[in-house]
Amino acid sequence: MAMLPPLIYLIVYILTQFSIFLIVTLSLNLEVGHTGIPQFGRVIAVIAGAFAVGAVPGRILAYFLGLPFGEEYASTTSNFAIVTAINNLLANNILLAFVYFISSLFLAAVFGGFIGWLTSRPAIRLREAYLGISLLAFGDVFMWFGYNYQPLVGGSTAIAVPDPFAWFPGDRFLFASAVILIFAVLTFIATEMLTRSPFGRTLKMLRDNELTTEVSGKDIVVVRTRSLVIGSAMAAVAGALYVMYVGRCNASAFSRLTWTFWPWAYMMLGGTGSNIGIVLGVLVFIIIRTLITLYRYELSAFLPFDPLWLEYTLAGLAIILIVLFRPYGLIPEKPTPTLPRERIEQFLEESNKERD
Repeated sequence: MAMLPPLIYLIVYILTQFSIFLIVTLSLNLEVGHTGIPQFGRVIAVIAGAFAVGAVPGRILAYFLGLPFGEEYASTTSNFAIVTAINNLLANNILLAFVYFISSLFLAAVFGGFIGWLTSRPAIRLREAYLGISLLAFGDVFMWFGYNYQPLVGGSTAIAVPDPFAWFPGDRFLFASAVILIFAVLTFIATEMLTRSPFGRTLKMLRDNELTTEVSGKDIVVVRTRSLVIGSAMAAVAGALYVMYVGRCNASAFSRLTWTFWPWAYMMLGGTGSNIGIVLGVLVFIIIRTLITLYRYELSAFLPFDPLWLEYTLAGLAIILIVLFRPYGLIPEKPTPTLPRERIEQFLEESNKERD
């Protein structure tokens, strides 16, 4: 198989990172930008999806193959051999690989939605900083549980995950990247449709004025809970796609910096509440972060500090500049009328004629 130019692989890497974090940031924007929930625990749902895929589907396949599926499955001494046997089966059975892939994503979405509902119970009635800190704490609890409980996903050591793309005869990573990009596009379309629906307008009404929402007969707790469940399910799918793409599940990889604070930065850059702005914000930030990672050590002679911190320094500076000069992001949210513009203008014309 011919090797592609390094530039192609760089572009593919950027598109893959963009696709995964676009799904995560769109889910965050649904809860923060459209509902007004201070979601500082986005990592919770991502972990739920990743752990669901890392712990459940592989064990089911191992059980039907007569392989160890208990604690041995997550053991560093036997996990690789078990998953290799499963991959050999998936490589020769496209239908089974497809069923495994779709069912894994469905399982991740269910787990994510459940976690969104579960974390909303003690925290949904809290406001602002209290709710944000509660969700942040939940995220750390989930991550450290997976890190310290070895039978779940290997604890501090990464475990291999069955590869749903093992059957593809060409470059596996190129194909997987294309699939993930398709899911990102579908997620964007679904999010646009949701936020333009009556439910989406209810979310914005809740964000802008809780009293108006209550007067309109809407249950604030129910609306917030639904937003958390939907957003968490979306983020969990992103976590599942990430795990299946890299082929392993490592609890320590799901830190709040990567899966909560970076999406916040992407959202702020693009425009809180603006779905199309999220696309631009994620793409710009991913490109900048990737280029910094590639070339930061070449700039070490010109930096007064360790180039390892260049990425975080520039990210922090970018957030400060956004707040100062572009507080609404690169593409601010535009009001969505309940009626088409032409219809509103027609009403105004008719009203003016009646006055005259």
